[in-house]
Amino acid sequence: MRISELSAASGVPLPTVKYYLREGLLHPGEQLAATRADYDETHLRRLRLIRALLEVGKLPVASIKKVIAAVDDPGLPVHTMLGTAHYALAGEVPSATQDPDWDSAQAEVDQLIAALGWRIESWAPPRAELTEILTRMRKLGMKPDLRPYAEAADKLVTEVEMDQISFDGPRDAAVEALVLGTILYGRAFDALRRLAQESESARRLAP
Repeated sequence: MRISELSAASGVPLPTVKYYLREGLLHPGEQLAATRADYDETHLRRLRLIRALLEVGKLPVASIKKVIAAVDDPGLPVHTMLGTAHYALAGEVPSATQDPDWDSAQAEVDQLIAALGWRIESWAPPRAELTEILTRMRKLGMKPDLRPYAEAADKLVTEVEMDQISFDGPRDAAVEALVLGTILYGRAFDALRRLAQESESARRLAP
């Protein structure tokens, strides 16, 4: 298909498609003439991934380039490629502070991860994010028990979410599924929790 047809099929404006080509986010089409190139399904799939990273993941172009580079590196294991996308979605990573509360929270997070048998890198952004959240909860006088939430997350991921990703298909399709699943199912789960809270409040308290 021509670039105008690629734009129409993908829903991405033509100037934006050309921008992605200039930035190296979208691989060039097959050159048919000096001013004409042919594009195919791989370009449509890549545009879907870019839109997922940009519109749903809210990633800046610099971060999207890192994810695309991981996708385009066939020597990079799929697990590492997905981790590149997953860590990019985390945004700014909270920094450890010289705070006894932080150290205590970090120890509890480490113990929880070990108890669940999870294989998590020491520098994983969600590890630091969870430590920051736990520290803040304690400073607010809360006494959180994260184990039930961790077990629910483990069940959802192992029995539902990871099965939505095709690990032996196109690499960019796998990353797209991870991004959409992480962000949109996360939002859906939060909304469902709020609905459940309203329902349970009504059951316990409403006349």
